[in-house]
Amino acid sequence: NAEEVDEQFHSRYHCKRKTYEYTINNSENGTAIFRNYQYNFPEKLNEESMNKAIKYFIGEHDFSAFKASGTSSKSAVRTIYSGEVIRNGDIIKIKITGNGFLYNMVRIIAGTLVEVGLGKIKPEYIKEIIKSKDRTKAGKTETEDYDLEKVKEEYGLEPKKLIEVKGLGPRMAMPMLATGSINGIIDAIERENILYLKK
Repeated sequence: NAEEVDEQFHSRYHCKRKTYEYTINNSENGTAIFRNYQYNFPEKLNEESMNKAIKYFIGEHDFSAFKASGTSSKSAVRTIYSGEVIRNGDIIKIKITGNGFLYNMVRIIAGTLVEVGLGKIKPEYIKEIIKSKDRTKAGKTETEDYDLEKVKEEYGLEPKKLIEVKGLGPRMAMPMLATGSINGIIDAIERENILYLKK
């Protein structure tokens, strides 16, 4: 469906929720047909442990332990609304929904869940990794280009409101937010239905 939106609408900053799906083919040889759409991991994974572990990501947390070095966002705080790991035969799907994700955050979460599936990390240790804010404590970044898919974006009925900064109206604040050019603004974070600009 398509609908008319306000001229201030921004597809990135007005998105309230994003859902990603990471697909693992947990068979010995994978499949030739879907080799460009799935990550083949031949070692047996315990999807029940993985599903238990992903629940610890739900909520608002500082995800510094799950961001790559190239992350440009100054704030690592994000909210995860739901997460699940489901197996159907040899196929394991990791599905996660949040208000936003850091650079490679989903891939690092997937790599950490693989470690859980192998028994190298206990599910309940996820909360300790989050608390540590230490990237070295999380799993590796799953780097295949084809196994991660954005499956849904939710925008809500109204665009987010912009809080004016130093007298600048929304039309000026939005492009400056995108470029980070407003003097004195060091961060921009999304919470609920308002885009806050922090001095």
